[in-house]
Amino acid sequence: MDLDALSGFKDPIAALDEEDADKAAAAEEQDARAKAEIVHIRVQQRNGRKCITTVQGLNQDLDLKRILKVIKKQHCCNGTVVDADAEGKNMGEVLQLQGDQRANVNKFLVDNELHPADKIKIHGHARGV
Repeated sequence: MDLDALSGFKDPIAALDEEDADKAAAAEEQDARAKAEIVHIRVQQRNGRKCITTVQGLNQDLDLKRILKVIKKQHCCNGTVVDADAEGKNMGEVLQLQGDQRANVNKFLVDNELHPADKIKIHGHARGV
């Protein structure tokens, strides 16, 4: 009896499990990309009547500082680009603007075709939107 012939045995069920694992990993990656494509615009209450608007999920290929500069000039507000990865939040770079600028940012992103309107989610209370 040839023992070398026995070493070539492959488990057909193990091959199916590997295929299922590959399909599951691909599906998870696609879900993560779909979630990453959504831009979140939030308003956060600070103290008293003060609030800030945060914009998260913009494409990292965009020049966020130039976008921020235009929004600040158009809407007379101040703002900054915050690197949330440095804070351990794994959110990439986030735009922060003074005041409730949700409607203005949404209009800017859609009008300049930086992001499709159906992939923008606006969070927060309904005042001013």
